[in-house]
Amino acid sequence: MGLEGIRETIDQIDDQLIELFAKRMNAVRGVAQYKRQNHLPILDSGREREIVNRLSEKAGPELERYVKALYRTLFDLSRGYQAGVLGAGSPLSVAIADALMSRRSEMPNRALVACQGTEGAYSQKACDRMFAFASILYMNSFDDVFAAVEKGMCPYGVLPIENSSAGSVTQVYDLMERHRFHIVRAVRERIEHKLLAIPGARLEDIREVVSHEQALRQCSAFFHEHPKIKQTEFANTAKAAEFVAQSGRKDLAVIASGDCRDLYELTILSDSVSNSENNFTRFICIAKDMEIYDGANKISLMLSTAHSPGALGRVIAQISAAGVNLTKLESRPIPGSDFNFRFFFDMEASLANPEARALLCELERLSDQFTLLGNYEEMR
Repeated sequence: MGLEGIRETIDQIDDQLIELFAKRMNAVRGVAQYKRQNHLPILDSGREREIVNRLSEKAGPELERYVKALYRTLFDLSRGYQAGVLGAGSPLSVAIADALMSRRSEMPNRALVACQGTEGAYSQKACDRMFAFASILYMNSFDDVFAAVEKGMCPYGVLPIENSSAGSVTQVYDLMERHRFHIVRAVRERIEHKLLAIPGARLEDIREVVSHEQALRQCSAFFHEHPKIKQTEFANTAKAAEFVAQSGRKDLAVIASGDCRDLYELTILSDSVSNSENNFTRFICIAKDMEIYDGANKISLMLSTAHSPGALGRVIAQISAAGVNLTKLESRPIPGSDFNFRFFFDMEASLANPEARALLCELERLSDQFTLLGNYEEMR
């Protein structure tokens, strides 16, 4: 048989395959409906393993690994299809559809934005990167920023959420459960900590350093070299700089940004006190309602699972099966519970993708509590 004859045979087989594939997916729909009625999870790894073992043995050694690859793909497609069937018409899918319908090309340049601290704070620098003409309303605490957005005082708020050397800002994560909000953008801001004091102060005279607890942690090597210097936590680096400027004390210094030197007429005792030169903090911009803009490529969500073996594993397995890159998994204890945890996920995906929407619907089904925190773009 010549090449054309072989290709004709393949075409005929493909025609048969597509008919069988359509029949299989129709049967999958029936499986999804049964699972919905009986509250069963989509993933049944034991059943999938049984099918692969049976068919790979039937295909023989030469085709065994190809059969495994084929059915891994087929199972992924089946799970995605089941999730779409199960999620259709749910409150989550409706909320996502509404947000996508009102999707905008870009965020506004001008806005009233809530930030914790005062002028010179790192949150202010992050805000200025996200909004060209921001009017900033400074708040005393992270909780106040959430509340300002939730109550409609400000349409947007900016909060630090993670540092490359000191880790997550756990206070912000703990507040997420208490407030209604959505993440609409994120930015990574380079952090350059400087040791500042009033004019005339010398490093050898410093007995106490004030700053935000994250900044102190990010400069732990400096304190290891100067063990006699007392560390005092402040609500905000810029507020701490303002306090030092007003104190008149030459034995007191602050770890803050270079902007604070000019704002509060301080002098630099050490130009860089960070543990790492590559020190970045990730900030999020929040709004009360879900807003999705063009270029949104990251999804964040919050959920809790049953306190049983494998519950979290099933969630992660679904993310992996969907081919989605999980970039962060954070756990925080649920207050008042018996060692139960709430989990925060960041993943690279867009709600414009039907498979991503189906994945979220399935994750919601696997969760005791589920909150979509947002689909947004992260600036670098």
